[in-house]
Amino acid sequence: MERALIISLKVLAIDIPLLTLLGGGLGWLLARRDFRGRELLSLLVQLPIILPPSVLGLYLLFALGHIKFFREAGFLFAFPAAALGALVPSLPIMIQASRAAFAGVDRELEEAALTLGRGPWSVLFRITLPLARRTLLVGLALSSARALGDFGVTLMVAGNIPGRTQTLPLYIYGQVESLNFAQAHIAALLLVGVGIASLCLVHRLEAGAHERLA
Repeated sequence: MERALIISLKVLAIDIPLLTLLGGGLGWLLARRDFRGRELLSLLVQLPIILPPSVLGLYLLFALGHIKFFREAGFLFAFPAAALGALVPSLPIMIQASRAAFAGVDRELEEAALTLGRGPWSVLFRITLPLARRTLLVGLALSSARALGDFGVTLMVAGNIPGRTQTLPLYIYGQVESLNFAQAHIAALLLVGVGIASLCLVHRLEAGAHERLA
């Protein structure tokens, strides 16, 4: 189980920055910019939420398999595919949270700062992000927990290879197949603990936001 835990932590170490940058960036784009194809993009980024993991994994597998670079680099059924498999279904959660976070920031405060001589980057880091911080952290906590618990997409694109691509959810699956329920329960309880901790964090952040508004 230790190797599966290490692989899961490595996946999170890669996916958390990507969730922050990609999820936050796309959420800001959808919340703040009007452009051609905006509604289509909004639909596409939400699609992984409603698609069954097996379907999402299947199409991701075929898409990557038809790209020569990924095929020759041995991307599939290797650790990079495990990181991508966990990222794809969790990214929409971060996008939706960041979209709501940036849409909830008072634009008049940003415009006032700009008229006082602040640059766009200064406004972003000193006003926009601090005001949106709590909702962004809620999205990051939920999407990270989703990435840690991914099973179906990761299995399709990375396989269940011990020591290489076997994350904790895949380890549980392997232990159940081997009728080793004791080890499966230990790993499952670890994931349950992470899930509860994530929900407690979300509750505290939301409670803090309500107290500030009150």
